[in-house]
Amino acid sequence: MPRHRFTNTRDRIEDAALALFVQKGVTDTTVRDIARALDMSEGALYRHFSSKEDLVWQLFERHYVAFATELRTLADSVSTTREKLAVMIRGFCRAHDDHPARFHFLLFVQHGQLSKLHSGMLTPVDAVRAVVSDGIAAGEIPAQPADLATALVFGVVLQPMQFAAYGRLPSTMTSISERLVHAAWAAVTAV
Repeated sequence: MPRHRFTNTRDRIEDAALALFVQKGVTDTTVRDIARALDMSEGALYRHFSSKEDLVWQLFERHYVAFATELRTLADSVSTTREKLAVMIRGFCRAHDDHPARFHFLLFVQHGQLSKLHSGMLTPVDAVRAVVSDGIAAGEIPAQPADLATALVFGVVLQPMQFAAYGRLPSTMTSISERLVHAAWAAVTAV
């Protein structure tokens, strides 16, 4: 049967799974937990996903690639490297605040899923790296390895979000987005 016929049920499964994966962790969340949260049989859940691993992968791939596309669209909406990084960082903050469970899921499971991405799939790292690399080539960012500058941006942006996930910082990132923008720009221009 075509995948789109199950959209509402699949969305319900995905929402429940995301919440449980963030709350309990992927390893400690069972298919039974997800089915129970939906008042659904495990068999019904398996009609939509072949396994918990399949569910994790499909959630990760769809949202990770979609977020990368959103970041690239944001970057394309402005002209300078500084503006591009700023709108992307604000995009990270907005994505975190608008969908915290989804964002934390992507943040926490990426290391187990990244190797499954097909070559050529756009990722958030690729989107930011392209802006940084173009900025270096244009002389808007001092000459340096693009991967290092990209890592600096991600460290500035994602580390506070990880602290927020563990309750060490406020749960909203939009309120500190401008500080992150300035810190990231300082990190890539201070060589």
